[in-house]
Amino acid sequence: MRLEITCEDRLGLCQDVLQILRAHEIDLRGIEVDTKGKIYLNFPELAFEDFRHLMPEIRRIPNVQDVKTVPYLPSEREHFEFNLLLSTLPDPVLSVDSKGRIDIINDAAKDLLTGKQENIQGEQVSQYVNGFSIARWLEKSPTDPVVEQVSIGSSQYYATLLPIWVNDDTGKDAFAGAVLTCQSEPVTEQWQRGENFDAFNHLICDHPSMRNLLKDAARMAELDAALLIEGETGVGKELLARACHFASARHDSPLLAINCAALPDNVAESELFGHAAGSLTHHSEAKKGILEQAEGGTVLLDSVGEMSIGLQAKLLRFLEDGMFRRIGEEREVSVDVRIICTAQGSLYEQVEQGRFREDLYYRLNVLALAIPPLRERKSDIILLAEHFVAEACKKLGRSQVTLTRSAKDTIKRYQWPGNVRQLENTLFRSISMLEGDRLEAAHLRLPELPSEEDKLAVDLEDGTLDEAVRKFESTILRRLYPSYPSTRQLARKLGLSHTAVANKLREYGIGKQRQRNKRKPEQTKST
Repeated sequence: MRLEITCEDRLGLCQDVLQILRAHEIDLRGIEVDTKGKIYLNFPELAFEDFRHLMPEIRRIPNVQDVKTVPYLPSEREHFEFNLLLSTLPDPVLSVDSKGRIDIINDAAKDLLTGKQENIQGEQVSQYVNGFSIARWLEKSPTDPVVEQVSIGSSQYYATLLPIWVNDDTGKDAFAGAVLTCQSEPVTEQWQRGENFDAFNHLICDHPSMRNLLKDAARMAELDAALLIEGETGVGKELLARACHFASARHDSPLLAINCAALPDNVAESELFGHAAGSLTHHSEAKKGILEQAEGGTVLLDSVGEMSIGLQAKLLRFLEDGMFRRIGEEREVSVDVRIICTAQGSLYEQVEQGRFREDLYYRLNVLALAIPPLRERKSDIILLAEHFVAEACKKLGRSQVTLTRSAKDTIKRYQWPGNVRQLENTLFRSISMLEGDRLEAAHLRLPELPSEEDKLAVDLEDGTLDEAVRKFESTILRRLYPSYPSTRQLARKLGLSHTAVANKLREYGIGKQRQRNKRKPEQTKST
């Protein structure tokens, strides 16, 4: 039972109320006093006869204006409001005391830390959050908030820690712990672009191969030589190329890109080098190409392996002396740009097949980066998935979605032939169709991939066992040959004799075909 007592002056009134309750042998559970002249009492339900005598006695106390029953105390309402607000927040939020023990935690944080709705109040937060010593930070009684990268399970998050300071009536402050919120990326652009800013920050990864790749990329970004980025479709070649530009001394100048696979040869040449007035049609105006427009900056040649042999010759000449002619002009133009190229797979294989100039390959391959496919860096998959889920929720304007344990297991087991792009598109589509706030494995629509046994069976269906073995053997040799161009090195790698490997290379036209096509591109005249 709750009572609200309205009074003019509270001085001594609480003592009078307590004496009446003691006289009636009523067990007082709680008392609250606000600044508006109200006193609230909380005690067990009374029988009607007892309650009928209690109310007049309280009303007869001097300065009491009114007494009435109420359904709840102000603190109870605040408590339920706080719990409701906290439980519906999409971001994981928890508070810890000054010793690092979890005091309050919302549902999103429980899901993140334990994978289920498990009560972990009273436990040390360091059992669940790694990568930054929260306990050591709390020992310093900090006054300023910090943003730190932390590890939770196999994923990484940015934790915002807000210190809690409480002051008493005398104005003395006491440190009481901190509130911690977790997000898949920094919440403020200022944090990203402050002293800790790094052009590669937005490239999310945890796998050692990717960390080493980004270290190499950061060093190569500072150089001004041509850069070649290779990798399967969807691994993020263009994203890495842009990061290299923004980490370079040319970051204040333009970064312009051209997709060599998307444009016909004559259009690609015009886009890249520009053309004179009337050179394409009677009424066509003069146009500067991307190379001129990007003066002082960077030109990104996407899918450079799809560029025609004729255009390759003109690009080679530009790389040699920094000069070129626009279509329909005799005057040479000189520009200062850095060239970054991307290629799907190994560009050297196209050199082997005679589809790409060997001399141009070595001009472009001054600095090289090879991005591993997503299936070879399993520890990055969930990290990226959590990020894409958060991004999808922002774009769709909906509350945060939680990836369940079954969904994470399915995502991690899948081979992702389309790599990071396929993972992002799959999660966006799944969240778009999701009705609740928990993404289960059943909500993921993933195409079935043939197993290795099925692939071998398909090879056998296309021919004999001997033909399938030869095809497999040829593929292995073609992939290894660029890294081991000496037959002796390749023989040592495969555990075969030098003669056996040399015979195999000759049989499959590996190396020999490169020599046969070596002179052909050089005969193409520069335009």
